[in-house]
Amino acid sequence: MPKSLLDRVISGELWRAARDYMSVGRRNRRERIADPAALQGFLSTRASFIAQSSLYGYLKTRAGISFPKLFENDAFVVSTNIAKWNIWLACLADLAVWAGGLVAARTRAPQADIAPMMTTIVGAILDETGIPGEAGPEFPRLADQVRERLRGCDWASVQDNETPFSESPAALVRWAPVIEEFMRTDQEIVRNSVRFAWQDIRRALRRDLDADAVDGHD
Repeated sequence: MPKSLLDRVISGELWRAARDYMSVGRRNRRERIADPAALQGFLSTRASFIAQSSLYGYLKTRAGISFPKLFENDAFVVSTNIAKWNIWLACLADLAVWAGGLVAARTRAPQADIAPMMTTIVGAILDETGIPGEAGPEFPRLADQVRERLRGCDWASVQDNETPFSESPAALVRWAPVIEEFMRTDQEIVRNSVRFAWQDIRRALRRDLDADAVDGHD
């Protein structure tokens, strides 16, 4: 398999963030999230991990032993890169909405403080990412939708369950580079796999979040 093709799929900031989580964030230890920078790092690494593990996991399951050969196809590599970035945006949006709702439920701060804090945190992640050259033409519009979703969020009504995680399962269905027949038959399984993947992420933030410290009211 030409290494350069595989590199084009797993290189860059998105892969580094996922790798950081796999090597550090998944260790069974508490890492107190007590300021906006820590929450920003949590959102970035976990969104990257879920985006890539769900996409590549599904493709590997579908392709079986033929999975490595897929990366010899330039068109597949291009489609996979587009998919990973657009799925990442959906993962970031879902996780940010849920995390902001968790802060809102736990903090003594006014609810009006949550929106600017969360839009600033996610805006910093998006600004740092920029517009990746491999992300495809839809990326800027979808990134704007992430910002708009946060601006319009009713933080007090966000539920501490899987309800806020509505866009990431749909994004994997929408963007995974598989034939329509596969996606029709796999759709429910694919959606449920993404929902299940978020469970450990939610448990970790519930355990480690100091909401008042993050919002500056400790």
